[in-house]
Amino acid sequence: MTNQNVVASDAKSGIDIRIRVILPKSLFSSAEPKPLPAPRLAKKIETGTAAAKTNAWVDSMRDSSPTRVKSTASLSETEEKNSWIMNHPSALSMFEQIVNASKGKQIVMFLDYDGTLSPIVEDPDRAFMTNEMREAVRDVARYFPTAIVTGRCRDKIYSFVKLAGLYYAGSHGMDIKGPSKSRKYKKGHQALLFQPASKFLPMIDEVYKVLIEKTKSISGAKVENNKFCVSVHFRCVEEKVLEIRPTIKWDKGKALEFLLESLGYANSNDVLPVYIGDDRTDEDAFKVLRNRGQGLGILVSKFPKETNASYSLQEPTEVKDFLRRLVEWKRFSIG
Repeated sequence: MTNQNVVASDAKSGIDIRIRVILPKSLFSSAEPKPLPAPRLAKKIETGTAAAKTNAWVDSMRDSSPTRVKSTASLSETEEKNSWIMNHPSALSMFEQIVNASKGKQIVMFLDYDGTLSPIVEDPDRAFMTNEMREAVRDVARYFPTAIVTGRCRDKIYSFVKLAGLYYAGSHGMDIKGPSKSRKYKKGHQALLFQPASKFLPMIDEVYKVLIEKTKSISGAKVENNKFCVSVHFRCVEEKVLEIRPTIKWDKGKALEFLLESLGYANSNDVLPVYIGDDRTDEDAFKVLRNRGQGLGILVSKFPKETNASYSLQEPTEVKDFLRRLVEWKRFSIG
């Protein structure tokens, strides 16, 4: 792998940032860069003629979706998968147990997007959900408060989902907006809007511009501005996405807790949060549910993976089937 340093400063806030981008060697010329210090080690770095001292840096995280990795199963791998399935059984095969746990409680649905509602694709701008999946999500939202929690820009994810009656938590929960119209499960008539990282917007914009310049000569690279975070996509390589976020104590787990509180279920025993997601960033939400001892985490993965989720689904088509069964169960239960 090859390392690239990017430095940007936010003059107004006095915050400088350093980004350490790890790229495949094959994407660069034969000239080998000097080794970098360990990640998160603050040092003085120069960009152009200006020297910047790092006061704070950006938390960089690679999404790891197992569906992107091809594997040939051996006997031991098969045994490992069977053991993993025993500890993280299919949410479809355990459906009756799941709905039994929801009796007398309000289900609240939290859904990741990429790899959960849509397949993982090489071009992030073409990660479209099917019409059948959209109908399934729409029907779920008719019966249960439903939120899309994603690393994508909130406006971008809305352009994919195109459903007005949902809560949208973009940029890993740093940009949350609720339905503008009053719904039976939402208190008040004003749309919810929460952006805990607003002060970082000028800095994120500068990071985006610097990364565009740094990656423009790399074939297959795409930089995506997700408003409160920036994603660097690399096609046809194992390390697919590098995400760059402000160092604030906020993640998908915090977003889940915030939305439950906004819905009036902060300390309620009458709620069953269900979170479905496929990558490393969703683990923050799974961990919150496990620590609460309340709610269900469902990991979307074809391969064994360390997780705090209780159940599993293999791919987006199974997510769609699960959502449909949930709607059918609810319709039957209310006659």
